[in-house]
Amino acid sequence: MGVTFGRTTPILRVADQERALAYYKDVLGFTQEWGDQYSASVRRGEAVLMLATGDQGGGEGWLYVGVDDVDALRDEIAPRGAIVRTGPANYPWGARELHIEDTEGNVLRFGSDATGEPDGDWIDAKGTRWVYKAEGRWQPAE
Repeated sequence: MGVTFGRTTPILRVADQERALAYYKDVLGFTQEWGDQYSASVRRGEAVLMLATGDQGGGEGWLYVGVDDVDALRDEIAPRGAIVRTGPANYPWGARELHIEDTEGNVLRFGSDATGEPDGDWIDAKGTRWVYKAEGRWQPAE
């Protein structure tokens, strides 16, 4: 017998709950399940996130959310003001990702299956752009 794990619900720290909720609902298409001035739960499909003010989390978290089509997601949310960091782009680990930043600096990596395009660039937490070289190494872009 082993331990069964359930769904993961990341908690993202936010300084301004009202602004964060507006972004997740109006721009990213999530719906609010519950909430008050200190914490709230938002959902889109099976993806559930908590947004919390105060002492939960250190801020500027990164999380991965699987979707069926990152290109369609970008086409939907970019015109509504989504903060696109990079992508959609393929990566060596077999995913095609769209990296979105929220109003608080948290990064949501939406990913689906890679397409036949070449691998894309990566932007790290400090904003440095990296490129994947044929020899299997990441290097800062020139």
